[in-house]
Amino acid sequence: MFLTHEYFMRLALKEASKALEEGEIPIGAVVVCEQLVIAKAHNQVERLQDVTAHAELLAITAAANYLGSKYLQDCTLYVTLEPCAMCAGATFWAQLGNLVYGASSDKTGYNRWEKPSLLHPKVNVLSGVLATECAMLLSNFFRRN
Repeated sequence: MFLTHEYFMRLALKEASKALEEGEIPIGAVVVCEQLVIAKAHNQVERLQDVTAHAELLAITAAANYLGSKYLQDCTLYVTLEPCAMCAGATFWAQLGNLVYGASSDKTGYNRWEKPSLLHPKVNVLSGVLATECAMLLSNFFRRN
């Protein structure tokens, strides 16, 4: 059975909800390899008092540990928000095969930076998957805080 981008993004949204419950900015990430979830993470910046504890970085680290490899060429990263420059750089160095994200970020997303892209030239990008749900989770968080 082939699982869809929406299926995996819903798993990332579940991770984002965990971040919300912990008082973190609700961003979640899932790494998939050959239709198998090999890593899940959510923002833990406040919990760990670490500005680099973004969902994407934690998921990339967990995926690399799972595979025993620093390269994730055969993997897809699903993340609820367009990665920032730091996280885009991490996907570059991990040689991520595919990036799928939900909501765009006009303020901190990698697309706002100078071209060429901060992403690896071989990465395939799909944006806007469950964008409304991803954006609503974030906007509700910021409205309350």
